[in-house]
Amino acid sequence: MKQEERRKFLIEYLLRERGEEQEVPQGEVSEKRLLRALFNVREPQEASEGFLRVQDEYLSEELRRKGITDLADLVPIQPDIYLWKGDITTLRCDGIVNAANSGMLGCFCPNHGCIDNAIHTFAGVELRQACADIMRAQGHAESTGGAKITKAYNLPCKYILHTVGPIVYGNLTEKHERLLESCYRSCLALADKNGLESLAFCCISTGEFHFPNERAAAIAVRSVREYKQETASKIKVIFNVFKEQDHEIYARLLGANE
Repeated sequence: MKQEERRKFLIEYLLRERGEEQEVPQGEVSEKRLLRALFNVREPQEASEGFLRVQDEYLSEELRRKGITDLADLVPIQPDIYLWKGDITTLRCDGIVNAANSGMLGCFCPNHGCIDNAIHTFAGVELRQACADIMRAQGHAESTGGAKITKAYNLPCKYILHTVGPIVYGNLTEKHERLLESCYRSCLALADKNGLESLAFCCISTGEFHFPNERAAAIAVRSVREYKQETASKIKVIFNVFKEQDHEIYARLLGANE
């Protein structure tokens, strides 16, 4: 089955599942947008073996076309500390951190640009089901600063650590800063508990959650350094950024230009 055939199969399956009949737009870009939107709005539920097989083949091919970056090919900026600008869904390491919301089910907004949306899209529909199982067992929303771990499914990493960062409305407060620090420490402790040897952090709480980029980066770097010093953890940490602004901030904080 060719990639365009896989894409159309997945679209038609998801439309039937929703009980919808609509004309599928022509063209690769339009089809990809529709398929991603259908992934995004799908409620957590089981899918057929046939659907999952084609989905996995499709996402594997999409990943191959985007290209995988392997941690082994990156150069540390400090001992066990890396700075990398790129798409976190293409990074091969033990774990990546997802900036989740308290529902922990991923972004339901079609084609939204947040990292939560991208991770759930390219991991596949099983990720939302796994998160739903965790939240059902927990019985309540995830607290800000906490973290949960799942498999990564179709991503090149092994695990995803989902953490809920603070949302900043108005002025930044000490409580916001403590909660953001808790996100980093919770993820590191959870990674160590599960035997992960490497972990990539996104810029938690910046962007949609309005945490100032400069201050967020400073807390991230300090939290990682303090955790590693206090626990003697040997975990390799990758600070993953997508914007040039964040790359410049982290490079300065980590002394990349020294």
